[in-house]
Amino acid sequence: MLGIRLEPELARRLDWLARATGRPKSDLAREAIRRYLDSNAEEARRQSLLASRVDAEDLPSDDAGWTAQH
Repeated sequence: MLGIRLEPELARRLDWLARATGRPKSDLAREAIRRYLDSNAEEARRQSLLASRVDAEDLPSDDAGWTAQH
């Protein structure tokens, strides 16, 4: 279960669409969230890979060099 608060304009638009399509607001919200997550999943994976590469670049390339520096 998820409860969210919508700004008045967004709530009005959701109400209008629900009436116009005869679909429950929860169905429309669920579909919108699913589409958003699907469309942003690839970007999230890309960002995660970039972050892991940056973290790896911060690591010393060999143990001997690391111990000698620290």
